[in-house]
Amino acid sequence: MSHALQVVVVSGGAFSPSRTLVLAQAILDELQTRLCIESHLIELGDIARQLGGALSRAELGAEVEAQIQAIENADLLIVATPVYRGSYPGLLKHLFDLVDINGLIDTPVLLAATGGSERHALVLEHQLRPLFGFFQALTLPIGVYAVESDFANYQITSEPLKTRIRLAAERAAPLFGVSAKHLLKTA
Repeated sequence: MSHALQVVVVSGGAFSPSRTLVLAQAILDELQTRLCIESHLIELGDIARQLGGALSRAELGAEVEAQIQAIENADLLIVATPVYRGSYPGLLKHLFDLVDINGLIDTPVLLAATGGSERHALVLEHQLRPLFGFFQALTLPIGVYAVESDFANYQITSEPLKTRIRLAAERAAPLFGVSAKHLLKTA
């Protein structure tokens, strides 16, 4: 590959510290062991007030507009969200409501979420995949879901979660010209 992949990470949590951000960063770190990446992190909490005050894209300030353009120009999106009341936060939806309707066509998207219990694990399938399906994005088959017990002091402690993150990265890499056979030889 002749250039670094432009990977945009959207962490949909509004608070810091954040298990959602920790999960998103762990996925990015794992991808960086397999791919040449230039990453850009968007933390929803950092742009929440500016974003929430805009009813249309024309009302956005330069900072939030730049974040949306980064999303639209990404080679790969990692979208991680906390689960609130059975779904992703409304402000995360508002962010994607402002993305150009054709801005994510064929863009690979790796989905991740954090929740209080396993009861919300299907948010990846029933909430996030349809959102990105609307954009005609390519949601990757392996998503990553984590619960509170997978973390201690905002660090991932669960071996099954670490394995799932590795698997998601292994399955994503071939989309960018890194063969699965090569991955097995280097693992």
